[in-house]
Amino acid sequence: MADIKDKLVLAVNEFKKSLDGNTISIHGKSYAQVSLRIAVARRVLGSAMDIISKIQHMDKDSVVMQADIFIDDKHVATGHAEEKRTASKINMTSALENCETSAIGRALAFLGFISDGIASAEEVSTAILQQDKKIQTALKDLEAVSHKGSYQEWLSKNKPMLSELKLKNPIAYTTFMEDFQTYKTNLQTKGVI
Repeated sequence: MADIKDKLVLAVNEFKKSLDGNTISIHGKSYAQVSLRIAVARRVLGSAMDIISKIQHMDKDSVVMQADIFIDDKHVATGHAEEKRTASKINMTSALENCETSAIGRALAFLGFISDGIASAEEVSTAILQQDKKIQTALKDLEAVSHKGSYQEWLSKNKPMLSELKLKNPIAYTTFMEDFQTYKTNLQTKGVI
């Protein structure tokens, strides 16, 4: 058992070293993304770590998953997560994937791969919802652009939000940019810009 403990301590210490500039803020707490947790755990633990995820429940409204982590074939942590398909635009098509990622992230957090605490489902959900509302508002405002000056004003107003989105949530940024290109093409076709 001491061998597992030594491996885990080494992995968690490596994780703590990798946090600088690699966290996002959720309700004032520093939150390490699951991708960072997995990357460090894999780099340090390699094939000694096994992650097994299972669907506990899935229907048209929600998904519940469990993730178990094993080190050297010994069970060391479990994480659970639930995602509602209506919680965000992303969940409409990817609730299963988001739920699995959340369950794995929680299991890793219970192992010590945490920065400032384990974000609750409510905190993450609220942060995603707030971000999604900002994105939807920006797109609605873009749709209302009526001339080149208002387009430039829209760009100036939304540049800080888009820079932050690109940095902290590249997946949402990519989705936003796809929608943005559609709106921009529409405005160009109409001769607005």
